[in-house]
Amino acid sequence: MKNKKPMFISLEGSEGAGKSTSLRFIKSWFEDKGINPVMTREPGGTPFAEEIRELLLATRSEKVTSDTELLLMYASRVQHCQHYIIPELDKGNWVISDRFNDASFAYQGTARGLDNDRITELDQWCLQDFKPDLTLFLDISVELGLKRARLRSTPDRFEKEDVKFFEAVRCGYLLRAQNEPDRIKIIDASGSIEQVQAKIKSVLETYVDIK
Repeated sequence: MKNKKPMFISLEGSEGAGKSTSLRFIKSWFEDKGINPVMTREPGGTPFAEEIRELLLATRSEKVTSDTELLLMYASRVQHCQHYIIPELDKGNWVISDRFNDASFAYQGTARGLDNDRITELDQWCLQDFKPDLTLFLDISVELGLKRARLRSTPDRFEKEDVKFFEAVRCGYLLRAQNEPDRIKIIDASGSIEQVQAKIKSVLETYVDIK
């Protein structure tokens, strides 16, 4: 089913899935149709939320507990929603975000081992059922994803996790997609850039109506 009103779309994926390249493609797809979407990211999106992002990603000697990580993620997310995403949607703008709340269920939930019901309760308290209208999950094997990720810059605190952690992240995302198939669409990100973009285009043409 297509949606004619401005939508909130998120892009998810583990390390090396090619989110940055795909985000540029999505932006250009909208621009070709005369729409200039608002591009944002999580954690971050506002000046204060970006400060929280720096706290979350920085490598440090002190161990960051999983609960602390989760709460900081949602502190950033609430700020992001209240001061950026929702106001932009209210103005009639399309919003595309590099990650949103599905990431917390995958990273802090499945990978960190926090109880899914606790995250759901926190999510409900913070977001009041607000979530993306459409989510594209770039799925790639952990081995291939990490191989691609190694070609990038110095890894942050999350990127330094081991293979087992990222296997759990992938499982968490796939479980979310299984539970919400109408919203979360799986994109095979293992192929060439052209192949991945063709699949993204197909999903956008199916679920997005900007005429």
